[in-house]
Amino acid sequence: MEAPPPATSSTVCVTGAGGFLASWLVKLLLSKDHYVINGTVRDLGEGKNAHLKALENAGERLRLFKADVLDYGSVAAAIAGCDGVFHVAIPVTSGRPTNPEVDIIATAVTGTLNVLRASHEAKVKRVVVVSSVVAVFNNPNWPTGEPFNEDSWSDEETCRKNEEWYPYYLSKTLAEREAFEYAAKTGMDIVTICPALIMGPLAYIYENSGGSERYICSSTPRKLSDIINTSKSLYPAFNYPQKFVEVDEEQNTRFSSEKLEKLGWTFRPMEETLRDSFESYIGLGILT
Repeated sequence: MEAPPPATSSTVCVTGAGGFLASWLVKLLLSKDHYVINGTVRDLGEGKNAHLKALENAGERLRLFKADVLDYGSVAAAIAGCDGVFHVAIPVTSGRPTNPEVDIIATAVTGTLNVLRASHEAKVKRVVVVSSVVAVFNNPNWPTGEPFNEDSWSDEETCRKNEEWYPYYLSKTLAEREAFEYAAKTGMDIVTICPALIMGPLAYIYENSGGSERYICSSTPRKLSDIINTSKSLYPAFNYPQKFVEVDEEQNTRFSSEKLEKLGWTFRPMEETLRDSFESYIGLGILT
């Protein structure tokens, strides 16, 4: 028999719970004994969610819901009764999208609005929306050499100049803008996080930030050569690239996470992050 959740528990919903970032968030929330998690997944099949069900405390405090962010009813069912929501799910297409405007951009905006509407209806206390620094740095009017901060927003026309990546750039930019417009219209407490890498402090933001805020999450810029050299020093037995392309120092995009750090957030040293990554890859058999 499953043990009941703690008497003082708080129920939160994590959309796209089976994804890389979201599954780490679920693991973190389960490590805090006061959270019960409603996780949305596109497929309830055992094989798809084995990594979630294997997490410590999952049997007692993780409930999975089959939901698609484009299906309002399924999203509302997962969010009903929740105190908070982490919107991590992103549009997924099989193969190259034939119509990026619909398949990627409109889907991201509609999915985000469905999550926000369902959260508002359920009287959720706070929603954390995962955006990206791509919604920040495509801004031609930002002062040259100045680190990007939360006041910078990517320009739609500039995003469209990148034929390969513009659907992703615009999906994040427009969805995040819609989130803040929804917050202004309804008074909902919505916080967005713009990570540069998939290492977002989502639970920390949920518990410690002010209402309707935007936070960039990016540590000190690193050259590819720095990452490779550090990796070599930690794990010299593996093969590493001998040639690679470096970005000029002047072109290296820099971000300011001062606002996030004022909440007390601290970044882990690169060496620690790399060591944990290597150990994970070795444990999974990806590196041998």
